[in-house]
Amino acid sequence: MGKIKGTYHTSYTVSDMNRSLAFYRDLMGFEVFSERPAVTSTYFRKIVGFPDAKVYAVLLRIPGSSHVLELLEYKHPQGVKQDLTPNNPGSSHIAYIVDNLQSIYERLRKAEIEFISPPVYLDEGPSKGGWALYLKDPDGIIVELFQGAR
Repeated sequence: MGKIKGTYHTSYTVSDMNRSLAFYRDLMGFEVFSERPAVTSTYFRKIVGFPDAKVYAVLLRIPGSSHVLELLEYKHPQGVKQDLTPNNPGSSHIAYIVDNLQSIYERLRKAEIEFISPPVYLDEGPSKGGWALYLKDPDGIIVELFQGAR
């Protein structure tokens, strides 16, 4: 019987690749390692279920990490904006580990990033002693920043 062995990437569909790259690459510090402005391959179209799909695809990673963030901007067919409020079924987020949450919070706040919360102290549970916050990327996708207990 086959087993799941790990994760390869997290993928987000975005409305404007340049705006998303300004956020993930320029503000969050991810590195682009693959950029394909017009993906129309047969295999991709089969996987996503759109026989006429045309997608701008970018793969990024955090320096020193093996986890990949895939950003897809559908040129065709274009989608509709979803309500990504955390309590809605189907909404999701990924938590990134940071070394100085307060410093990152201040830097992103100056860049006028929308936060759901400022840094919150985790006073119970498995992450007790740590700090976390939720913010929104340019498309309203929830991103968690987490700093473990020191």
